[in-house]
Amino acid sequence: MNLLGIKRLAGVLLAALLFAAPVAAMAQNAATNAPAASNAAANSASNAASNSAAAAAPAPGTCAALNNCTVIHNSSDPDVNNSGDTAWMLTSSVLVLMMTIPGLALFYAGMVRKKNILDTLAQSFGATCVITVLWMIIGYSIAFTGHNPYIGDFKYLFLAPLNGDINIANTDLAPTIPETVYMFFQMTFAIITPALIAGAVADRMKYSAFLWFMGLWLIFVYCPVAHWVWSAKGWLGEGGIGALDFAGGTVVHLNAGTAGLVAALMLGKRKGLGTENFAPFNPAYAVIGASLLWVGWFGFNAGSAVESHDGQAGMAAAATQIATAAAALGWMFMEWIIAKKPTVIGMASGAVAGLVAITPASGFVNPMGALWIGIAAGVVCYLSAVHMKKALGFYDDALDCFGVHGVGGALGAIMTGMFASKAINSGIPSKGGWLIDGNFNQMYAQLIDVVSVFVFCGVGTFIILAILKYTIGIRVSEEVEVEGLDINLHGEVVQG
Repeated sequence: MNLLGIKRLAGVLLAALLFAAPVAAMAQNAATNAPAASNAAANSASNAASNSAAAAAPAPGTCAALNNCTVIHNSSDPDVNNSGDTAWMLTSSVLVLMMTIPGLALFYAGMVRKKNILDTLAQSFGATCVITVLWMIIGYSIAFTGHNPYIGDFKYLFLAPLNGDINIANTDLAPTIPETVYMFFQMTFAIITPALIAGAVADRMKYSAFLWFMGLWLIFVYCPVAHWVWSAKGWLGEGGIGALDFAGGTVVHLNAGTAGLVAALMLGKRKGLGTENFAPFNPAYAVIGASLLWVGWFGFNAGSAVESHDGQAGMAAAATQIATAAAALGWMFMEWIIAKKPTVIGMASGAVAGLVAITPASGFVNPMGALWIGIAAGVVCYLSAVHMKKALGFYDDALDCFGVHGVGGALGAIMTGMFASKAINSGIPSKGGWLIDGNFNQMYAQLIDVVSVFVFCGVGTFIILAILKYTIGIRVSEEVEVEGLDINLHGEVVQG
């Protein structure tokens, strides 16, 4: 299949989506309005009979008829659609979006060479746009609705149930905020997770292939894993074996890190690696990006409490700050001891490693647990990103997506089982963690979670990239790679 054919196919798909959206909306409105007219006529004949019929058979197109996990709330009811919770979750959603644009975009752009800065920025920006649209069309529906333990259903295609009432809430997962807010919050997670993979494929992946990969990976890898761990009935999470992942240690970081490793292997090493100078063009960008990630991560972790009316969000925020600082120091001192100088990119990378590792644990551990997780993350991720990669030598994880997010996510998931405490979060479905509550069985659940996500993501990512490789191709030509992706793929360059 040549590139022209792919572009035509993309155009046809886009036209189909543009046509399908208003058709779906009109169908939803017709389904909702038709029963309303019938009810009005029935009321004029017999109000009592009308009410009885309405109670016995809910109107088509309503949430009751959809038989899904949503209910219609009265927005004036003080026990639902809590204003404080809603305000906090809107703020958290914007903070997490800021983590990708501009946080992650700057963090990665600061660590590549000048000729590839714009392409690296475009990867984060383009991923944000593609995933937003796909999340609205199908992603949220298959990730967070339904009661199947492995995948969601299609009742929320195009977010159809939200067309009729803005006050419905996902009562299984976020009962005190409108579902529009919860959907938006989870959208920002779905955006940053595939975007993280860009760190492994920097300097050599075709932009067209990257965008296709983002969309396919979201639907066929991220959404199933999110459903397994975070949906009400997912087989790995609280509705299944009870693995603990408060904000995305396996769903986000191990998932993205594993995909990054597979992508790096399938793309091959960058041309000139080991013989040419690959020093970052602007480390200041990377530090600014890491700082934005740090600030935005409070929305990521504390926001995953999905409320603000008790102490859970506050403890998650405190644990996040403690672990991040400890990890930055751990990486810095390891680098200082081994390489004799503490680099600013090293400190920034250490902070990100701490953020990654505390993510699954942030709502379950006490301050001492957060401290130990942070220290471990700084040391282990430094060794994996700097020394393990060199020692193994068979993969080129350009910006350490696997070394930080894959290893850090797995480490954090395991250590969550060690330090989780029922005293911190009484909602833990098991008897608690190992070291605090004496429940070693929690470690088995955490290990199953890690292994399952690693294997599923590895296989799924390989299949997606193999399809793209043998259709449109996934790597730029040698000439483009040498001259630079900015000028060849985007027709512009960074001046100065």
